[in-house]
Amino acid sequence: MGPIGRIMRCSALLQRRLGETFSRFGMSAGEFDVLATLRRSGAPYCLSPKALFSTLMITSGTMTHRLQRLEANGLVLRVPNSQDARSMLVQLTPAGRDLIDRAVEAHIETERAILALIEPASLTLLDEHLSALLSELERPECETPVKDGR
Repeated sequence: MGPIGRIMRCSALLQRRLGETFSRFGMSAGEFDVLATLRRSGAPYCLSPKALFSTLMITSGTMTHRLQRLEANGLVLRVPNSQDARSMLVQLTPAGRDLIDRAVEAHIETERAILALIEPASLTLLDEHLSALLSELERPECETPVKDGR
């Protein structure tokens, strides 16, 4: 229980710390993910809503909510899809691009500050061990049934 509890506590503290960084830019972690995904797509920073929610592994309803908020804040806009007149694309606005560029810099600095809390050799070992655990957990045959406690 100890290692799992510590991993869960670290996750909660990391999410809080990263969330504080995103909130300085008026966005949530989810909105950051949308803007960062559009930015990484390259010029013209435009993707279909389906490509976005598939990449981010969220539901279409969650994506709709995030896009509505980002659009209301002038960070994205919906543009006609020249390949398919029945659909729209989501495009990063110049204000959205400026905001995500600044937020990514702050995000990276926050991550650096967090990781600087432990010695480089320990960080290397932590990365190796977490990578090994993640690799095992992602294997389909690793899914073991939970006993019902009887």
